[in-house]
Parts: sequence; structure tokens; C-alpha cells
Amino acid sequence: MKFHSGEIAVQERAGVRDIAEDVGEGIADHLPPGASEFLERRQMAVLGTVDSRGNVWASVVTGDSGFIETVDDRTLKIAALISSSDPLSRNLETESHVALFAPDFVSSRRVRVNGRGVFKNGAIIITTDEVYANCRRYLQERIFAGSRPTSVKDQKPKVSTELSTSQQEQIIRADTFFIATDNPERGADVSHKGGNPGFVRILDARRIAFPDYNGNSVFNTLGNVTVNPHAGLLFIDFDSGRTLQLTGRASIDWNPERVRTFPGGERVVDLKLEQIIDTPAGFPLVAKFRQYSRNNPRL
Repeated sequence: MKFHSGEIAVQERAGVRDIAEDVGEGIADHLPPGASEFLERRQMAVLGTVDSRGNVWASVVTGDSGFIETVDDRTLKIAALISSSDPLSRNLETESHVALFAPDFVSSRRVRVNGRGVFKNGAIIITTDEVYANCRRYLQERIFAGSRPTSVKDQKPKVSTELSTSQQEQIIRADTFFIATDNPERGADVSHKGGNPGFVRILDARRIAFPDYNGNSVFNTLGNVTVNPHAGLLFIDFDSGRTLQLTGRASIDWNPERVRTFPGGERVVDLKLEQIIDTPAGFPLVAKFRQYSRNNPRL
């Protein structure tokens, strides 16, 4: 089956089961030539992994074009330096669930890969189970323009369990974030959420909420959350390079009265935070903003 019980449950509740089945025909277990070429041109990707306690994390990896290499049509090799503060390499010490999301911020194209991965000989090796393109909406247009000065990399990450004022401000300003989830039986998934600044709301220092906009009707993220609430979010400040990695437990609110308070939303997702990793220089690339997606709902 293309979809597991959690995905099917959300598809049915949303009334899009037939649409999802049609979209599911585009999911392959291998890397088509177009996907391989696309991935090998990328300078960044976001990975979703699971730690030994079951917490899910989203991590960003970067490099020159070619740092993601297609070994064969079922295998990717990612040569990227990983910070010791990022759970990514520890989570892949043995072969484990892994998901990859690779965006092109100019063309709004993206490729997702779900499978199994291991960190070996300084590189991440991913064996594919699912490969597919993603909904093209809600991705803001940015262009990469080199790397940041190396001096900022000396700033050390901070770990906490509550959002500071500056962390809350970064989240409120965000127009993009990435979310990783995991089905213990079927594997991990990572996707992106986008909207105009303010679409993510701070409820308090340990809780945030965001709308789920109309998408490709597959519901990989919400389907996983239905089965397993653990989720990891990644916020990148594309101006400063600061990254916030959040892990916690997500839930879906279908209450129409609350949903109406989130313009354009069809559901609301709540996340109760358990840990935050704040890395001042977590994203080394300079990404210049060009324009918001024309699909973003007005707030």
C-alpha cells in the first residue's frame, strides 16, 4: 500500500481519499533520472531522523552543488559536515529511518526521499523507499549568494526547554519552516510549511500552533502525527543563519471555530515543545529573499 493507516484516516476525514490515491501513483521506490539530476544540483537539504528516545528532529545540511551524490537509483550519498550539537549523526550511527527534503527556492520545485540511512565514513548513505515530488505551493523565492564569514561559526549552540523572547520573535517572523515526523513501522518523513510572516503563532514559551493549508492531499505529515505524535521542526533565519531545532509532540485540531481564526487554514497543528537547539550559525549559506509565494493566504 502507498499509504499507512494514519494517512488514510486523515485523507478520509478531509474528504480527499480519491485525490490522494491519484497523487500516490507518482510515488516511486527509486530515483528517476530527473530526481537524481535535481538533487545533485542542490546546495541544501533538510533531513528528518529519530533519536534513541523516539524524539524526531529536522536538520539542515549544506554544501556545494554535488554534495548530494546519486550512487545508484536506490542510493544517495551526502557529504556534509555535521555539527556535534546536531542530533543528526548520532541518530544515524546505526541504520535508521531517515527522510530528505530538497527544495529549489527559485523554481519552487522540490524532491522528497524517505528510506533508511546511516552515517558512515564521514557521509550519510540513504537507501530509498519512497521518492516523489511535493506540492509546489507556499515556498518563498530566495536565491543563494555565497557563504557567511567563517568567524560566526565560533558561536556555540544553546539547548533549552522553553522559547526565549528572541526565539519567539524569530518564529513569528518566519515565512518558512520544515517539519519531520515518523511512523515507527513505515518510516520518517520531512516536509516544509510556508506562509506570510505571522502564520506560526506562539501560544506560550512551550507551545506553538500553525495552520495546515490545502496541499497535495496525501497528508504524510499529519498521517504520521495521527500514529505517532513526535515531531521535529526546523526554523532557519535566512538573514542571520541562526537555526532553531524544536522537538516535541504534535496534535491536530479539526475544530472549525478555531480553524477559522487561522486564515486559509483547513486544520490547526499544535506542538508542545520538549527541547530546543539554538545554533547561531547553523545555516552557512547566504539566501537573499526575492518574493513570497503567490499562494500564501493573506493573514
